[in-house]
Amino acid sequence: MTDDVIRVALVDDQALMRAGFRALLEAEDGVEVVGEAADGAQGLELIRARVPDIALIDVQMPVMTGIEATRRIAEDPALSPVRVVILTNYGHDEYVFEALRAGASGFLLKDTEPADLLQAIQVVAGGEALLSPSVTRTLIGEFVSRPPDRATPPGLECLTRREREVTALAARGLTNEEIAAHMVISPFTAKTHISRAMTKLGARDRAQLVVFAYESGLVTARSGDQRVE
Repeated sequence: MTDDVIRVALVDDQALMRAGFRALLEAEDGVEVVGEAADGAQGLELIRARVPDIALIDVQMPVMTGIEATRRIAEDPALSPVRVVILTNYGHDEYVFEALRAGASGFLLKDTEPADLLQAIQVVAGGEALLSPSVTRTLIGEFVSRPPDRATPPGLECLTRREREVTALAARGLTNEEIAAHMVISPFTAKTHISRAMTKLGARDRAQLVVFAYESGLVTARSGDQRVE
């Protein structure tokens, strides 16, 4: 961020939706809308040109989907400062998990309350993932309740028991403070374990860590149970 101003790019094929988001964000101190785009390809060009802190991207758009745009952003080293928040009409949209897998830092429902949108911008700009516990659990429960591909998921062996435990708790939607209370440790220690797990697994952010937890089988989506060995 520049001078504590959060720079935001809006990518949505609905002009009215973009106008609404712009009006809301520009009324907030410390937030600047750097540009708009009506499809994923235009959005990618905009983001490459302006390198915003946050890109609000619709999941389904013409020319290039939000998922593909997110994937290309995540794969481009020059765009590493950009955090993508996917916009969707439905909390059960199967494309949202694909977007998280592609590198998104979280997602928002388009009918999110204005105060929640502004808080979400702050959360993601601060380096956290935007993972609403209720919607995330439902989403992952529906679309990731598949058995792991391998008996021993790659990467788990590099995590300590503590790191696996905090990863599993994060995947259940717990905040650092809630993880700390559950494990009887300080929030700072919980955050440190999360950071170390992300580094070891090469996770871009907390959202990617959650994806790993479910895909590896560390957490099972059907029951929410965690498997810490």
